[in-house]
Amino acid sequence: MTVDEPRAKVQREPRRQMHKQPAWITVDDGVTRLDCFVLDVSPGGVRIETDVEIDLGGRFTLALVPAHPKRQPCEVVWRRGRTYGVKFLP
Repeated sequence: MTVDEPRAKVQREPRRQMHKQPAWITVDDGVTRLDCFVLDVSPGGVRIETDVEIDLGGRFTLALVPAHPKRQPCEVVWRRGRTYGVKFLP
């Protein structure tokens, strides 16, 4: 007979739910710009959704504010149809 030990709780990063906040993906060194929506964001990454299923090729930059020059380098971690899990790169 085995003794059931309580499971250790895994601490997850806090997530902020966004309700389809517009954002912009840039690929090809800024040549191609695609619209997307942010579904939620955490300090380590973001979950985005696009209007159509696209192949991001792994790495791209993401702009969360249209007029702001800062672009966040990102990498796709997972994808399910038009929804992508993305981590921020340093």
